Amino acid sequence: MAVTGSVPTRVRSTWWVLAICWVTIVADGYDLITFGSVLPDLLAYRPWGLTPAQAGQLGGLALLGTLVGGVAVGTLTDVLGRRRIMLGCLVWFSVAMPLTGLAPNPEIFGLLRFVTGLGLGGVVPTAIALTIEYSPTARRQLRNAVMFSGYSVGGVLAAVLAIVVLPVGGFRAMFFIGAAPLVLVVPVAYRLLPESVAFLAARGRMAEARRYAARYGLEPPEPPSGATAGAWRLDSVRVLFSGRYLRATVLFWLISVIGLLLVYGLNTWLPELMRRSGYSMGSSLAFLLVFNAGAVVGVIGAGALADRVGERTVICGSFLVAAVSVLVFALRPATAPLLVAAAAAGFGANTQTLVNAFVGGYYPASARATALGWEFAVGRIGAILGPVYGGVIVTAVATGALAPSWNHYAFALPALLAAGLVLLVPREVR
Repeated sequence: MAVTGSVPTRVRSTWWVLAICWVTIVADGYDLITFGSVLPDLLAYRPWGLTPAQAGQLGGLALLGTLVGGVAVGTLTDVLGRRRIMLGCLVWFSVAMPLTGLAPNPEIFGLLRFVTGLGLGGVVPTAIALTIEYSPTARRQLRNAVMFSGYSVGGVLAAVLAIVVLPVGGFRAMFFIGAAPLVLVVPVAYRLLPESVAFLAARGRMAEARRYAARYGLEPPEPPSGATAGAWRLDSVRVLFSGRYLRATVLFWLISVIGLLLVYGLNTWLPELMRRSGYSMGSSLAFLLVFNAGAVVGVIGAGALADRVGERTVICGSFLVAAVSVLVFALRPATAPLLVAAAAAGFGANTQTLVNAFVGGYYPASARATALGWEFAVGRIGAILGPVYGGVIVTAVATGALAPSWNHYAFALPALLAAGLVLLVPREVR
């Protein structure tokens, strides 16, 4: 029991917050990784006649939406609150995704992917901010890794459903399934998701802030020092560019651009790359499944390790794992080693999960969601480039402009660069 004044309050487990954020990220992951799972089907859809480069551009439109949504929503969440933003974004993308399945042509399809991305852009920074706030400091990386494993679980779900659904319902059916969170997640989140204690305290709503802190066994919040909501928003943006944080901000943005290029580039093109290497459609989707399963297990393990030995070391090592694993693909090993490499590549390519927790803990609580929103939004440049970049490489290889091994070198080199940039981030300032 916790006590607020003289009124005892039953302590609710913070795992509820983690669970709701995790399920939300599962939906986010399903939405974004679905495009990669249906890409071969889209390329084979004769009425649209898409080329690999055009398909890559379509894949980038949802991510362009997440860039816009991330900047806007990541900042607004420090003004309107985490809970309201999370619920609004959930409803938004759960309605937009099934509408995408009804698109009559590539132009409308691309527009609706962009609209869907606007909602998706606000989910990730909000979920990370809530997870970090409602996690013990010593378990911050582990809790965030568990929560963000939902993204890869969503990818596994997309790959499994694609194997079953695509032969029967085609790519449209995969987007219709995206309406599920509206029924399965939103009602639970509306009832159980708490507001950020730091947000409530900064707005001067101390009674609510203390009530949530008591309910979840958190440290009682400090009263604001005369700050208003508008001033807090302005200060939260100013912090990112202050002398203490400017270098770290720029480096985090560069790392995120590369990290998300790896995530979305490989998730989009891995099935097609495997198919072009001579594997069947079912086998290609199986590689996508193993890729995301490896991300789930590997990132959670790496998160626990980062809490023990330090975030910087583990993040650098994870990017190196991504580079080496992708290079193994170029060697065309037997199936069993190739599956192991796919799992390791999934873990390494999703190092961005660890970067997000690093960012969330690096900045003060008043600027946390803004820092995450901007970092993830700028990083979305890499997410947008990932599918396009993969499409350009695949086209260049197909036309003979590049050797086939460049399908893999093109993703290994950015991972090596990201590993080097991590080492340049200054030590945390407090």
